[in-house]
Parts: sequence; structure tokens; C-alpha cells
Amino acid sequence: MQKTNKFLLEAAVIFVAYFYFGILQEKITKSKYSYETTDDKGETVFQTEKYTYFLSLVFILCAVNYVAAIIVLKIWPQDEDKTPRTYYVSIAITYLLAMVCSNMALQWVPYPTQVVGKSAKPIPVMILGVLLGKKSYPFKKYIFVLLIVIGVVLFMFKDKAKSSQQDIGFGLGELLLILSLTMDGLTGGVQERIRTEARPSGQQMMKASNGWSTLFLGIAIVVTGEGLKFFEFAHRHPIIINNLLVLGLTQAVGQMFLYSMVSDFGPLVVSVVTTTRKFFTVLGSVIIFGNALSLRQWLGAVLVFSGLFLDAFFSKGTAKKSGNKS
Repeated sequence: MQKTNKFLLEAAVIFVAYFYFGILQEKITKSKYSYETTDDKGETVFQTEKYTYFLSLVFILCAVNYVAAIIVLKIWPQDEDKTPRTYYVSIAITYLLAMVCSNMALQWVPYPTQVVGKSAKPIPVMILGVLLGKKSYPFKKYIFVLLIVIGVVLFMFKDKAKSSQQDIGFGLGELLLILSLTMDGLTGGVQERIRTEARPSGQQMMKASNGWSTLFLGIAIVVTGEGLKFFEFAHRHPIIINNLLVLGLTQAVGQMFLYSMVSDFGPLVVSVVTTTRKFFTVLGSVIIFGNALSLRQWLGAVLVFSGLFLDAFFSKGTAKKSGNKS
């Protein structure tokens, strides 16, 4: 019961933190920022621009997460983390590549397609968790996770009035989504191996992963020149620094519990939680604003809840059997 309560607490914090994170991120990236400048005639004019410095954004988020993990570990000291450094370097690289591929895919596929594609994240996490993390799952676990993934896809997929020829076929955007999912699976597989071999705490995993990510992103924004452009943008719009720090603190809270869940329950459980978070966010907005659900969305909702209920029920039964044997 205590483990169940811990899971529910961690899942609830992840849901709330990342829900608020999504709102703040959309506000930062979709807002128009006005500034005063002079034209060729020397007259004062006002221009608007958007925030487009995504490497710098993720760099700040990873840096805030890294500092937050250090502070927590200073307050609550823990045993030495004996995880091989190569594991954390691998996680940082695959995590960053997954994020880059996912964001780049938006240049060729619409946002709903990206969301639906990323909803399949638990599948590669499971497969590569078995191949790399030496994890084994009962066959019914695959069925339950597949139900959840299919349900989320059905619920969030948006019908198109007409399909143009450009929408048909397999393009670069879809390839990038597959690469992003593969990187997600590799991240989960390495995390599973770390959990099995070294068993570090969530805070230790958070510190090391974000530390290496911050280093790699720091190099990237210097080499690409984006760091200087971001500095100029921040000089014109100082409010962006406050917004990004608040965004970083919001994600730091979510990551603190996310890595704790990885340490306690494994990356597959985390991927299922983060996938269903999107589903419940959309479902909540539908209920609050009274929007009608289509038959396909009702079917998707039934599949998601069925998968979650069956997985929770049989996992509980398995835990009781193992407890009796011990």
C-alpha cells in the first residue's frame, strides 16, 4: 500500500507540474515580443518577434534541473553513485537527440501528428528495455501497454476533411519521429540497466543526466552562435529570463519526481505515465468545456482506461504472489 501511495503521489506531481510547464512553454514560444528600434530614416518604430532559440531554452532548463538536483543532494546527502559515467553520457546524448528529432519533425508534419507519434513511446521503451536493460516483462504487460498506446492514438488523432497528396506516404517528418522514438527507447534501455546494476537515487540520476546535457548543449549553442543571438534577444526582452527561470523551476519539480519514479518503478512505468498524462489533459479539457466526444474518441478512452486498470490489477496480483513466496 505504501508503494502504491508513493506511485500515486509521484504521478500526480508529474501530471500537475508538466501541465503547468506546457502552458508556460506555449506562452514563451507563441507570444509576440515588441521592441523599439529605428528605421533607415532614423525614425522610432516598433517591431515584434517570436522566441526561436530552442537550444538555449533546453540549455537553461537542463542547467536549472542540474542545480536543483545538487541542492537536494546537499540537503539530503546520499551514498556515492557508482553508475559508470558512460551510461549517463549515453542518456544525455539519446535524450537530446530525441528532443531535436521531435522538434525538427514539426517542420514537415503537423503538431497533432507529432503528439500521436510520440504517444507510442512506451513501445520502444519496452523493446529496448528488454534488449539493453536486460528487463523481462510478462506477455500480458505488452498487451496492456499496447491497449494504452492505441487508446491514446485514437483519442488524440484528428480527422482531416480531405487528404491531399502531400499527406500521403512516408516522409522526412515521419522518419524523424521514428528516430525520436528510437532515442526514447535507447534512453529507457540504458536507464533500466542503470537501475538494475547501480540503483542510484532519482536525484543522482537527475543530476548526472542534466549535467552532461547542459555541457553538450552549452557547446552546441556556442558552436552554432545561438547563444549570442539569445543574449541579444534577452537584452531586448528582459522578461524572457524570468519566464525561462520559472519554466525551469516548474520542470525541475516534475523531473525530481520523474527520476524518482524511474528509480522506484522503472522507465516503462514513467513512459506510460507521461503518455497518459497527455490523454488526461485533453480529456479534462473536454469535460471542463463540455465538448462532445466522437465514437472513435470514446473507444480510445475505453482502451486507455482498460489498459491502465488491467495493468494495475495484474501487477498488484503479481506483487502479492512474490510477497507470499518471499
